[in-house]
Amino acid sequence: MFGRLFYDSWLAVMILLPLILPWSVHEKRLQRQRNTRLMGIQFRDAISSVLTSMKAGYSVENAFIASYHDMALLYGKGSLICNALAKIGKGLSNNIPIEKLLYGVGKESGNRDIMDFAEVFAVAKRGGGNMTEIIGRTITVISRKMDVEKEIDVLISAKRMEAGIMNLVPFFIILYISITSKGFFAPLYHNLPGIVLMTVCMGLYIGAYLMSERIVNIDV
Repeated sequence: MFGRLFYDSWLAVMILLPLILPWSVHEKRLQRQRNTRLMGIQFRDAISSVLTSMKAGYSVENAFIASYHDMALLYGKGSLICNALAKIGKGLSNNIPIEKLLYGVGKESGNRDIMDFAEVFAVAKRGGGNMTEIIGRTITVISRKMDVEKEIDVLISAKRMEAGIMNLVPFFIILYISITSKGFFAPLYHNLPGIVLMTVCMGLYIGAYLMSERIVNIDV
């Protein structure tokens, strides 16, 4: 799109093709952030299930194993939390401590809340703390954080949509003018001053896009 609309050249398309790599890295980073947030939501529901099982008399290890079935019904077996609980179940069968497995899940998902929970859980387990109370407090803390995130999402949802539309507007403008007024952009194509000007415009667009991404993506 940049090569055809900004330069009207297939050669420019080939030259700009390597930009796919940093773009893919950027998109993977955004996807990882979305997965981290989703993992936090699913983990809260998982430990809610664990808390219910522990109140029914399950040990903490068996409660995590039993929560897999609840999460499979709620999110599906292919969900992030089910994959994590399956790893925890396999680790427990190999006599790996539950707190170590939980920390590994948090580290792999990039979710700080899970890692913090695992550290507190480990200290409480060694010191003989009340696991039911600790898990209940964890659910409360994570829920409060998610409530704040939801409030922020509601407040900036309109701005996020506006940013998405504005990111596409330059392409539509160039495409519309190119179709309705053929030759309008001819002075900007296939000559050095035009190439330099369009390159500057493309750089400004990319900078504006990255800035809008930072503005509408707020971490709590």
